[in-house]
Amino acid sequence: MRRTRNPAAVRRPAALGSALAAVLVLGGCGAEVESDGKEAGKVTVKRCGEPVEYSVPQRAVAYEGGSADKLFALGLTDHVYGYVMPPANPPVSESPWASEYARVKMLSDDLLNKEMVVEAKSDFVVAGWNSGFKDERGITPEILDKLGIQSFMHTESCFNYPGHPERMRPFDALYTDLERLGRIFRVEEKAAEVVAGLKERVAKVRAKAPKGDPVPVFLYDSGTDQPFTAGNQVPPDDIIGTAGGRNVFSGLDERWTQVNWESVADAEPEVVVILDYGDQPAQKKIDFLKKSPHTRGLPAVKKDNFFILDYNEGISGPRNIDGLEKFAAYLRDLER
Repeated sequence: MRRTRNPAAVRRPAALGSALAAVLVLGGCGAEVESDGKEAGKVTVKRCGEPVEYSVPQRAVAYEGGSADKLFALGLTDHVYGYVMPPANPPVSESPWASEYARVKMLSDDLLNKEMVVEAKSDFVVAGWNSGFKDERGITPEILDKLGIQSFMHTESCFNYPGHPERMRPFDALYTDLERLGRIFRVEEKAAEVVAGLKERVAKVRAKAPKGDPVPVFLYDSGTDQPFTAGNQVPPDDIIGTAGGRNVFSGLDERWTQVNWESVADAEPEVVVILDYGDQPAQKKIDFLKKSPHTRGLPAVKKDNFFILDYNEGISGPRNIDGLEKFAAYLRDLER
């Protein structure tokens, strides 16, 4: 995924629905962090495949919506100092946790960097590998370890983490992150409650998925010369598959990856999922697909079968399940 950032078929959330309300019920209340002596001690939790000792963070910094959402869903707002939100993210005012974002500082609308974290006197940073944390930008868990700053990486991003890779299905990675963060902050019961709620929602979607051959689906992230799309290591693969579709690039053992237009045409997708960036509007991508000689003849384009997936529903975070429910409803309507 690049970090830059008809009408009846295109769907975009305008207000909190019952699904988001359910998440708020689970995650909106402040979690009670234990203070019976455990808080002063340490607990060992995996950071990707590496066991790491953590004390309870008090000044967490979150990079992008997925990181902040995980903390807010666990009721940890009082432990969050601030967040970094690059242009790809839609406005935080659209988040189901908008009131929680309002209680903490926005540190930057650019990329995460070491200087920002140090200046914030942060004791904990949450981000993904090769997104927030990146060798080329000089901010990695190893570098922060040397500065005495704790860090945590989204398990979904650990697929190719050097030295300590970890692989699991994207939804399982989401549940794992919530459980691990629950241990780090000593709110295991809250984490178990949130995870159980998300799993229940996923099970309901799976039970109602259309029968028969799954609909071939192409996720369009970005790119004109060559498209960026989703392999099998990122949440949209689970969203599409659980809803009853088939990601046409699910065979790629990758996260966000580049393909060519010939392979998209060969796959003959019946639906195109558009990943909606804050700085790359979905409608502009749809207009391109309708005009490009590579894609204007695709079954999905000819039938105007476009579904808009919000950026924060596509990256690892609790809103993955909101995206799942919306896409599943879209597929069921399409079948009629």
